[in-house]
Amino acid sequence: MLQTTLLTDLKGVGPAQSQKFESLGIRSVHELIEYWPRRYDDYSLLTPISALKPGMVSIKAVIKQTKGRYVRRGMHLTEAVASDDSGSVRLIWFNQPYREKSIQTNKAYYLSAKYSLSHQRFCLINPSIELVSEIPLNVARIIPIYRETKGLNSRQIRAAVKQGLGILDQIPESLPKWLINDYQLMPLAQAIRAIHFPKDSKKLSLATKRLGFDEVFCLSLASLLNKSDNQDQLSLSIQFKQELARNFVSHLPFKLTDAQRRIIWQIYQDLQKNQPMNRLVEGDVGSGKTVVATMAALMAIEQGYQVALMTPTELLARQHANTIFNLLKPLGMAKVVDLLVGSMKPAAKAKARAAIAEAKAQFIIGTQALLDEKVDMRRLALVIIDEQHRFGVDQRKILIRKAGHMPHFLSLSATPIPRSLALTLYGELDISVLDSKPPGRKAVITEIVSPNSRQQLFKKIDQQLAAGRQMFVVCPLINESDKLTAASAEKVYNQLKTKDFKHRRVGLLHGKLLAIDKNETMRQFVNGEIDILVSTTVIEVGVDVQNATIMLIEGPERFGLAQIHQLRGRVGRGRDQGYCYLVMSDSSQPNGRLRALESNNDGFALAELDLELRGPGAIYGTMQHGQLDLRIAKLTDTKLIAEARQAADRFLEKKENLLNYEQLNNRVSSLRAVTNLN
Repeated sequence: MLQTTLLTDLKGVGPAQSQKFESLGIRSVHELIEYWPRRYDDYSLLTPISALKPGMVSIKAVIKQTKGRYVRRGMHLTEAVASDDSGSVRLIWFNQPYREKSIQTNKAYYLSAKYSLSHQRFCLINPSIELVSEIPLNVARIIPIYRETKGLNSRQIRAAVKQGLGILDQIPESLPKWLINDYQLMPLAQAIRAIHFPKDSKKLSLATKRLGFDEVFCLSLASLLNKSDNQDQLSLSIQFKQELARNFVSHLPFKLTDAQRRIIWQIYQDLQKNQPMNRLVEGDVGSGKTVVATMAALMAIEQGYQVALMTPTELLARQHANTIFNLLKPLGMAKVVDLLVGSMKPAAKAKARAAIAEAKAQFIIGTQALLDEKVDMRRLALVIIDEQHRFGVDQRKILIRKAGHMPHFLSLSATPIPRSLALTLYGELDISVLDSKPPGRKAVITEIVSPNSRQQLFKKIDQQLAAGRQMFVVCPLINESDKLTAASAEKVYNQLKTKDFKHRRVGLLHGKLLAIDKNETMRQFVNGEIDILVSTTVIEVGVDVQNATIMLIEGPERFGLAQIHQLRGRVGRGRDQGYCYLVMSDSSQPNGRLRALESNNDGFALAELDLELRGPGAIYGTMQHGQLDLRIAKLTDTKLIAEARQAADRFLEKKENLLNYEQLNNRVSSLRAVTNLN
């Protein structure tokens, strides 16, 4: 019923206001009551008038008299006097002429407002006002504040939510009784009511626990069910060839780290099984994930199978193809490497597809173009996903159909993920962490710079550019914004090209450019034909330019710590020292969060700090990982996460039937279908 009840069925919600709700993603009463408040204002403490002190206050009082009048320049003033047993206080509303007629004299009201001086007298200014009732809506309580939109404020949302809560009895409990009792959870209907209109802070805490528990429980259950299904599948067994591995390692221009050796051996053991591997290799910037992936692919290629490496961008696909070609060349295996990306010309695509279909191309590197129905990968044994949180279940199913069986899956992530977040996001994967970097790699020197010191900084940078080095300049926006004061890539590009570095070759790269233009710009930068590349975070992941030693980030306060760490990992990848300059938007003192970047080069430690201070969005970006969808649960609440994951295990051990819990089944099924947890 709730899922189909329209908002226009609620009193006071007409077609026009319904459209405003829709802009917030609310189309039904069901979505309305699951539109959680983003914060609360606590007006629950009622203060006697005689005890009022300056600040936000709430009182319960009888309004004795009200009068309205126009004062200078057309301003309307409504004045009233409210009294309780302890005294009286003056009330003032500015430009609200309707107040005089709407207020009933000699009636008791709840009022909440700021108590402060006005014309040398203390009074309540523009108070929220509501007749005394058992459950006040906008005053004298803990008030929910929602994310708003133009023409729709929190007061209007509260009024609609209150009506929606009137039909809460139609919401069935989503969890088994044993689970609610064992984990001391508030019943669902009570929790939803209390999250919107808590009677006190204790009830709000219990509601937050219940709804946060539900979020993690559903994620965990979806993850465990997917893992169980994967384990029931059969994959090709890929045998370990010791001499081949030794031969590959002997031709490397560097020594493998202990972490690389450990993880490669874990992968080789996985690949020998008929049960599909499902492993995530998580490594900080520059930890050597590409070499690990190439060694994994070696065994499959040698035994006549195919390997597909999928990347989120063509830029990264081309770079991987070049790197892997050079890694396999000493073994005489480079000819099996092929590239397939969307911007290739039709003839080149056709040639690549033919080589793939005939299994002449065994190590196939590309983007979503690999999922095209014309691509025939019948010998596919191993799929490697770079930046795996951008790859979902639907894409996996397409690859299974192409191969005719379940391939082994190896996922790579350069984003340092705190353990609590990794367990929630990737519960169905075996996780390996590359926790050391190749020897000899220098830590990037990071420095916070005031905008007033920009010209001195440019002089220092120009000396490096004169010596043949290159620089990235990263901006938070592509174009200028009326709402944000952050630097835009286009404005900075024009400034550097025409003024500050007009004697240097400056290029521009951002997500709105055509793929062919992005690839050409990046090619020029890689080949040293561009000195300065102004960009957005499109270069955050994977781009490797050995000669780039300088990373300048405009407005670093708009980025997460983990994201800045990723960006600075793009420089200093060769023999020369790398530098990262964080140029503040204004002259205010940088906070401790940014200061941590100057002294810390550990991506995992920075990600933990980001998670604690800013939540998971700081690691993944607001929209990039929408499937996480933790609106209530905090990933720093390790006790809640542990309990919810344990409850999901017990749910399956008890062989509970999901079909008996319609709401839970719908949520878990939705997560299983769209989640990127595998």
